[in-house]
Amino acid sequence: MVVSRSASVLLVLLLAGCGSGEPAGPPDVDVEVGAQDLAVRPVQYCLDGEGQRYENVPPILEVSPGATISLTVPESVAERGWGVQVFDERLEEIIGEVDVPEGERIFEEITTDDVVPPAFYLVVVEDKGGDCGEFSGAWPVGFVRAGG
Repeated sequence: MVVSRSASVLLVLLLAGCGSGEPAGPPDVDVEVGAQDLAVRPVQYCLDGEGQRYENVPPILEVSPGATISLTVPESVAERGWGVQVFDERLEEIIGEVDVPEGERIFEEITTDDVVPPAFYLVVVEDKGGDCGEFSGAWPVGFVRAGG
């Protein structure tokens, strides 16, 4: 009985990914606007030295004018470096880019009024140059400004 209980605990720990030191999958980026708090999945990420693409549909948030957008990345992304790309409402044309200070995990320097179109996407982009070379992580999230 004691052996099976120990084996069960070990199995649960292994399945949960405990002890590996690495996440079982790609990390999320947290986005907060007003009372809305959302974990955003990547559409691409370097995992175990291989570039991975994911079929995630980027979330879209309805936001108030003038609201601060808070972006929080995992420590590993902050250590590599990251920035924010601003895209049009179709996620096709890049409108601009915002640099994030080196080592920062949280960036709160963008408001919903900073982008001219009332609908737009922000894409958190990890700096290139890791185990996957030119391939880096990307986390898109859409915004629709009320009254736009």
